[in-house]
Amino acid sequence: MSDIIKAIASGKTALGIEFGSTRIKAVLVGEDNAPAASGSHDWENRLVDGIWTYDLDEVWSGLQDCYRKLAEDVKARYGIVLERVGAIGFSAMMHGYMAFDEKDELLVPFRTWRNTITEQASGELMSVFRYNVPQRWSIAHLYQAILNGEEHVADVRFFTTLAGYVHWKLTGRKVLGVGDASGMFPIDTVSKNYNNHMIGQFNELVAHKGYPWKLEELLPQVLLAGEDAGTLTEEGAGLLDPSGHLRAGIPLCAPEGDAGTGMAATNSVAVRTGNVSAGTSVFAMAVLEKELSKVYEEIDMVTTPDGNLVAMVHCNNCTSDLNAWVGLFGEFAESFGIEADTDRLFSTLYQKALEGDADCGGLLAYNYFSGEHITGFEAGRPLFVRTPKSRFNLANFMRVHLFTSLGALKTGMDILLKSEGVKLDTMLGHGGLFKTKGVGQQIMAAAIDTPVSVMETAGEGGAWGIALLAAYRREQTGEALADWLSANVFGGDIGTKIKPAPADVEGYETFMRRYAAGFPIERAAIDHLE
Repeated sequence: MSDIIKAIASGKTALGIEFGSTRIKAVLVGEDNAPAASGSHDWENRLVDGIWTYDLDEVWSGLQDCYRKLAEDVKARYGIVLERVGAIGFSAMMHGYMAFDEKDELLVPFRTWRNTITEQASGELMSVFRYNVPQRWSIAHLYQAILNGEEHVADVRFFTTLAGYVHWKLTGRKVLGVGDASGMFPIDTVSKNYNNHMIGQFNELVAHKGYPWKLEELLPQVLLAGEDAGTLTEEGAGLLDPSGHLRAGIPLCAPEGDAGTGMAATNSVAVRTGNVSAGTSVFAMAVLEKELSKVYEEIDMVTTPDGNLVAMVHCNNCTSDLNAWVGLFGEFAESFGIEADTDRLFSTLYQKALEGDADCGGLLAYNYFSGEHITGFEAGRPLFVRTPKSRFNLANFMRVHLFTSLGALKTGMDILLKSEGVKLDTMLGHGGLFKTKGVGQQIMAAAIDTPVSVMETAGEGGAWGIALLAAYRREQTGEALADWLSANVFGGDIGTKIKPAPADVEGYETFMRRYAAGFPIERAAIDHLE
């Protein structure tokens, strides 16, 4: 206890704050890089005029509430008023579109990763670049706005991601970590910067529009992990901590996306490592030894926080529908006067899924709250389907909802592991799906037919990951990020591993055939249900 008190008092700590889809979380780490205090704020995106968005006021009120709760946790645990830290880092859900004019005013509401409204732009850019440009990417949103003839495009002078926006307002620096930048525009992994050839292609593509800008003038500067990303200004300190206790001048690491923080939090930045982050959305990443043999619409090519090539399978939907069903069971319990602890409710129902039939007893479900590009859906309707012959019981019901939460992900992972023969020495899981010990891990192992490990720190997630990147920035040892993480954070810990059971793998494959065959049912629901 005395060591962490000394570290907090002397500012030898690191603070990471991540804007997730449903929660903003802050984690403070000491000199040993272990979590020492935390705070969080719940929030939710809204569908406004057909666009999934968060209001900017919610960004700042949520950030301030999250930081306040962290500071209160520090005071309660250690009796210290938090005034300084060694370094700070911000991260957020990747991609999306935040465009600003010359007065730094937001031109249109923040368009998040969840929107699947850029199919035309994505397809045309992929044809021009010969490189996959997912619908979530910032450049796809910009080009779709051009194709739509949106008036605001002529006034754009800067666009960035949510993490880049928060960092900019707190430091005055328009920068972005290379991992997050790789979700804005393709990265050249040799130069570890935007692909200049493709920038030229884009400028030629839109030249006839006569816009008063070139693309390179609009993008944030790319930085690698550990590089100088600015310091907290007086104005920034007031924005983060309105109480006035936090001091200005604290160094910040480059803002990163949740993909990069997931890699850091699972020690998955080295070649032949991989990780799966499963929560509201789900994505899996594999650090590659070489380029893939061809372009796949289902696979994003991004980078680690230090610029290594990564294949990422990103799906918009994961646990939202599953969480809704668990909430319904909780409401049922309360109707009988039973106060069901949320953690116990999830644990009990997840464990029940392991008692189900390997193939979920013939049940079928789709977890699509929103569109899912990998399976070709522009919109979604959560759906549960069974036949009179299906084995309908609680175990199979929970099992099918766990299975379907990974259904779209499996489609992309099969390309990497089966078609491309990508080799992984380890696959690590983190996020809410893995909170109940062993269950999500076993389902994931069955889905990808690969051993899956989970570390004790898996529940800390991306906020801890960005705190580690902030600590790496603070240390500035010149050591490679992968080496620094292994030596100073994980110390050889590879977590608890679960190997896929052959019966589970076969059952999942049977479910996937049913899943693919049922797409007409889901499309009918989208067409007819309002």
